[in-house]
Amino acid sequence: MTSPTDHLTDTHTSSGDVAVDDDAAAPRPAGQRQRPRERARLLRRLLPVVVLAVLAYLPYVPVEVPGLLPGRVNGPGSLQLLATCLVVGGIALSYDVLFGRTGLLSFGHALFVAAGSYLLTISLSTWDLPLPLAVLAALGLSTLLALVVGAVALRVGGIAFAMVTLAFAQAASIIVMRNPGGVTGGEEGRPLDRDAVPDLLVGVANAPYRYWLALGFVVVAWVAVTLLVRSRAGHAMAAVRENEQRAAVLGLGTYRVRLLALVAGSFLGALGGVVHALVLGGSNPHLTTSEFTLSLLVMVVLGGAGSRWGALLGGVLYTYADARLVEVSSSAVLQGLPDVVRQVLSQPLFILGVFFIVVVYFAPSGLTGLGGRLIRRSGSR
Repeated sequence: MTSPTDHLTDTHTSSGDVAVDDDAAAPRPAGQRQRPRERARLLRRLLPVVVLAVLAYLPYVPVEVPGLLPGRVNGPGSLQLLATCLVVGGIALSYDVLFGRTGLLSFGHALFVAAGSYLLTISLSTWDLPLPLAVLAALGLSTLLALVVGAVALRVGGIAFAMVTLAFAQAASIIVMRNPGGVTGGEEGRPLDRDAVPDLLVGVANAPYRYWLALGFVVVAWVAVTLLVRSRAGHAMAAVRENEQRAAVLGLGTYRVRLLALVAGSFLGALGGVVHALVLGGSNPHLTTSEFTLSLLVMVVLGGAGSRWGALLGGVLYTYADARLVEVSSSAVLQGLPDVVRQVLSQPLFILGVFFIVVVYFAPSGLTGLGGRLIRRSGSR
């Protein structure tokens, strides 16, 4: 026989088991909702590795892509074009440290890119330094220049800061063009002393090594920007970008934060100038012009300001489109078209400008922002 107490105990136990089962089953729908987020996080972590692996393997791909690349994918012309796109993409990533991460509209970023390029070629040929010391000299002097320019320009803000940086860049451009003492080469630029660099970086047959050098620079710039953004300094830069006055009230040294951003971005830009000189075989006076800085601004806005993927993608696409449109505009394909169409298509800057206006109008957050919205919409269905 069972007593009433035993019956109550059994009932309590069974009801307790049911409650436990219900509690264990309740989180399942929430866990199922978390799975897409975990997959998205995993995808974001794996995507850079996959892209890097694909890009690193391109010199082994003997496939022709008519209309997109000048010959085979692993041909010298194609690899040189891709290497140039990667270098400029990395330089755009360095400019995004100022504009996208800190909100500094600089019109003088070309100064530091050109400083890294010209100081390398001058160190190798005029100062007879070995390549490692020449690279260190170029980066060290460029960083010192960034400290001096930043200490002066950051005393003002807004458009005044942009004008001061533009003044420094224009002064440097004039000096380069006037070729004092025959050091800069003037309008012809400064060729790279090929005897002072490894044989792997010289010659048409060694185009894959220059391509891998450009890819390595992108990886270094990507990792550096990632570490900077996730650091306390990166959070301070974001606070200054959102509201500088509020950041100052909270006790942040806004001047030091902006100076750090300018120096960090200029250092990566100078490193890009060094790699640019090694990849293209010399220093180009185009790097000193304000047009180049404005191009960097367009690249960052086009891809998406404040995004590593955006700055890199914008720089690569802009450089690729500029190079290919110049080639198409001079080809015989346009000769059979009507005069109005031929005149429009023969102006690469016009086409790039129209494309930029369309992207900014329909995707104010850039191409990466547009892609993110499309992915979220498809995932919510």
